[in-house]
Amino acid sequence: MSFTALDAGWWPFAYILIAGWFATDFWRFAGVLLGRRMNETSQAFLFVRAVATSLVAAVIARLILFPSGTLAETALALRLGAAVFGFAAFLLAGQRIAVGVGSAVAVLVAGMLAGF
Repeated sequence: MSFTALDAGWWPFAYILIAGWFATDFWRFAGVLLGRRMNETSQAFLFVRAVATSLVAAVIARLILFPSGTLAETALALRLGAAVFGFAAFLLAGQRIAVGVGSAVAVLVAGMLAGF
């Protein structure tokens, strides 16, 4: 087998990497180019921000309510408690994302180590 063979073991990983990069980065670059000209108070910009925020909220809700892997082994109360604690820490720290995420992860890890 050579590196030019399509049946090489590394080829699927290279294809996924290239296709995944192109599919996501194309839209990122397009968003940057189009976003420069948009007014931050325009209806289009507010709509895009609302959609992006709702997608993040949906992913978080899915991780809490329907987890997979190791997270699925934790209690729902622990996952909900970590999310509430992280959100409260986020607000109390002046809306610093790192504080909210870090404190939620700390509560989650502590609960997992405690056996909840």
